[in-house]
Amino acid sequence: MNDPREVVEQQLAAYNSHDIDAFVATYAEDVLVRRRDGSRLQGRHALRDAYAPQFAEGRCRAEILGRLSEGDWVVDHELAHGLADDPIPVLVTYRVREGLIDRVDFLS
Repeated sequence: MNDPREVVEQQLAAYNSHDIDAFVATYAEDVLVRRRDGSRLQGRHALRDAYAPQFAEGRCRAEILGRLSEGDWVVDHELAHGLADDPIPVLVTYRVREGLIDRVDFLS
């Protein structure tokens, strides 16, 4: 599966079902994630460490409000549930190379 939209959809399904192994498997070993607060996660291990606690709580869920794609890039307008009292609107870009997400930028 190399279509970027399908890869991003697979990671979304894993996120929403709180399946940390399936979630991490959609990312490249050296993935770079730039977070909303300006911090960065580098690599699958850091990604697992960051997301495992919220997956264990079972409250997080993302709702897609809109999706665009061009080439290797997918841009989602998401509504993140369970991270705060109210849903959080988020713009996030995913770059997919060789069937894996290798870069993520949270833009808002």
